[in-house]
Amino acid sequence: MKKILILFSHPKFEKSRVNQTLIHHVTGKENVTVHDLYEEYPDFNIDVVAEKELLNTHDVIIWHHPFYWYSCPPLMKQWLDLVLEFNWAYGPKGKALQDKICLNAITTGASKDMYCSKGYNSFTIEQFLRPFEQTAILCGMQYFPPFAVMGTHTLSDEELQEYKNNYGKFITLLQAGLTINDFENTSFINDIPQLKQD
Repeated sequence: MKKILILFSHPKFEKSRVNQTLIHHVTGKENVTVHDLYEEYPDFNIDVVAEKELLNTHDVIIWHHPFYWYSCPPLMKQWLDLVLEFNWAYGPKGKALQDKICLNAITTGASKDMYCSKGYNSFTIEQFLRPFEQTAILCGMQYFPPFAVMGTHTLSDEELQEYKNNYGKFITLLQAGLTINDFENTSFINDIPQLKQD
């Protein structure tokens, strides 16, 4: 069973109905580590050695965060800047993350139809996440499409429960060995057929 590290970053977690629901659902799940960066590092003083050890002991890394200004919150960006060091994560001797799986799990206030060339935000989620994808590629990791909960401000309780359940199912599929071949031409993990099955 693959070990999964959820690197969670949300500066206003206590005010996020959606992220609370998702995170609480997977916390305590076997072989899943939920690592809350804002809880761990309120002063932004990241323990790089400890973070590397966490990465070393997990097979899948999920960058879970709200989609702030088309990217991630500042502490996650600092984590990327400090932890993924040259000749450790990338570079001639940087093989520590080779072949690990990574992806983004994101929440957006705007709905899915606002993220397209003709939409309010002009670009797709896939295009906005290119820096994360390239980071993964540079580090020799397999980058999966994102798990995305969009239009969070208007989600009904029933819709949120479905997202919650699908997030849990997705984690289970990852642990069981989900591969990139299981969702060719899929923009969002949410759309894979395995999550539609009961």
